[in-house]
Amino acid sequence: PLSLAHLRALTATLTTPPDDVLLHDVVRKLTERWRAAVASDSNTVDWCLAETLAYASLLEAGHGVRISGMDVGRGTFLHRHAVWHVQEPASGHVDTYVPLQHVAPGQGAFDVVNSPLAEEAVLGFEYGYSLAEPHTLVLWEAQFGDFANGAQVIIDQFIASAESKWQRPSHVTLLLPHGYEGQGPEHSSARLERFMQLAADNNMQIVQPTNAAQIFHVLRRQALRPYRKPLVIMSPKSLLRSPIAASPLDDLANGTFQRSEERR
Repeated sequence: PLSLAHLRALTATLTTPPDDVLLHDVVRKLTERWRAAVASDSNTVDWCLAETLAYASLLEAGHGVRISGMDVGRGTFLHRHAVWHVQEPASGHVDTYVPLQHVAPGQGAFDVVNSPLAEEAVLGFEYGYSLAEPHTLVLWEAQFGDFANGAQVIIDQFIASAESKWQRPSHVTLLLPHGYEGQGPEHSSARLERFMQLAADNNMQIVQPTNAAQIFHVLRRQALRPYRKPLVIMSPKSLLRSPIAASPLDDLANGTFQRSEERR
């Protein structure tokens, strides 16, 4: 478990740029909002901060974290902002600063890779990476959950079945934005039913977290538990910044990931 003071200290680290890093107004306001959230009486954190704190706590403990996909640096829905683009860099070229690469001395490696829309190739690479680096949390985020269609061969032939066929366990994690929110037929459903059909023999796990604390705990659990299983996360879109999905900081410090039957 992580203490409240520890989580506040991590938030301060993640939201305080070096003196020579001038932030874009959008990113600056985000960091100010995150700092205020953990310092206020409500102590509530949104989905975005909870996800970032999960990565930071793992990196601080020496675990690696790698996330790839189209627009993962900023997040498709402008929520992540894992890569800060320095405004008016003195050198005359575009500089970037990645806060999660500066969490603590001796931390684990953090890689964030904006990849092309070549889902089969990218997910195939990340699946292989997860086999070679069992102590790194490896995540692939589809720009929209439907885009997993382009990687279905990798999902069917490797992620869902390789442990049974070849005794090769993997902990690769898929973040698939899911939900009918008026963005069209190609940008709505991550096909939850398809993944449920593939998960017939404890070969993979499919979750749909409902609040910030749940995404914090499920990401940490995926990296810390003593066995490996692929994980598919049906992640939200509008809930990423919604107050109804925020969680008290204490739920991050003292809670656990809860399955639906445990929350009734």
